[in-house]
Amino acid sequence: MRTLCTVSAAICLFICTVYSSSAAEPTASNPPQGFTALFNGKDLSGWKGLVGNPKTRAEMSASELATAQEKADAEMEAHWQVVDEVLVFDGKGQSLCSAKDYGDFELYVDWKIKANGDSGIYVRGTPQIQIWDPGNKDVGGADKGSGGLYNNQKNPREALVVADNPIGEWNTFYIKMVGDKVTVKLNGKLVVDNTVLENFWERDKPLYERGSIELQNHGNTLYFRNVFVKELN
Repeated sequence: MRTLCTVSAAICLFICTVYSSSAAEPTASNPPQGFTALFNGKDLSGWKGLVGNPKTRAEMSASELATAQEKADAEMEAHWQVVDEVLVFDGKGQSLCSAKDYGDFELYVDWKIKANGDSGIYVRGTPQIQIWDPGNKDVGGADKGSGGLYNNQKNPREALVVADNPIGEWNTFYIKMVGDKVTVKLNGKLVVDNTVLENFWERDKPLYERGSIELQNHGNTLYFRNVFVKELN
C-alpha cells in the first residue's frame, strides 16, 4: 500500500510539473511557440533610434541616412533603458524602432502607461495602433479605448470595445498584419477586426509592404515588455 501511494504521489508531482511548465508566463527567454523575442529583456539589441519616416528615409542618400542613424541611436540610448526586463522610456526622446523590417507578422506586446499617457505601435513604420488613457477627457476619442487605428480617414479607426486595464496595470496587445489589414486583440478582446490600415505618410499610395515595428514616443513615460514576433509567409 505504501509503495502504491508513493508511485501515485510521484505521478501527481510529474503531472503538476508538466502543467505548470506548459502554463508558464511567456518571457524574453521563453517566448510563445513559433515566436521570437524582439526584446531580449536585457538591453537594446535589435532596436534602433527613429530617423524621419519611411518617405523621408527613402529620399536620403546612404551617407545621409548613416549619419542620421548614428545620431538617432545616441538619442535612443539616452532616453530608453531596460529596468527589470522592462523597456522604459523617459518621455524626452523619440520612438524606438526595430532594426529589422517586417512584412506580414503576428506580434505580442505588453504595455503600461501612466494617467493621461499616450503612445502607440507603428507597423511597417506607419501609425498606428493607438495606446492612451480612456479616462483622459482632454483628448478626443480616448474614451473609445486603446487598440484602434487612430490615423485612418476612410476606414474604421475606433476600437470596437474598451478593453483597457486600469491605468498603471499591464495590458497585452495581440496584433496580426497581413497585406494592408490589421487585426488587434487587447487583453484577449477583439478591438480591430481585419481592417485596412491606411498609409499615413503618403495618403495616395497603398501601405508599404515592409517596415519597422515602432514603440511610439508621445512625450510621456512608457513601459513595454514581452515583445514577441512571428513572421508569416
